[in-house]
Amino acid sequence: MVNLEIWAFVLILIGVLLVGAVAGFFGARSLMKRELKKNPPINENMIRAMFMSMGRKPSEAQIRQVMNNMKKNQ
Repeated sequence: MVNLEIWAFVLILIGVLLVGAVAGFFGARSLMKRELKKNPPINENMIRAMFMSMGRKPSEAQIRQVMNNMKKNQ
């Protein structure tokens, strides 16, 4: 059996937790970027459908204005 000092065990445990947290962060970040690239949150067709569901026929200027506002707020 390996004898390990308590302080060494605590340092190893903290190191493993930090490495896991960093790896998890970057893994989740790359996964989210890939999913957002495949499925963008909203596009012009969705804006048109939203206007049509409210009973309005949107002009291209209104659609561009909504898209620009959304991009500016991101």
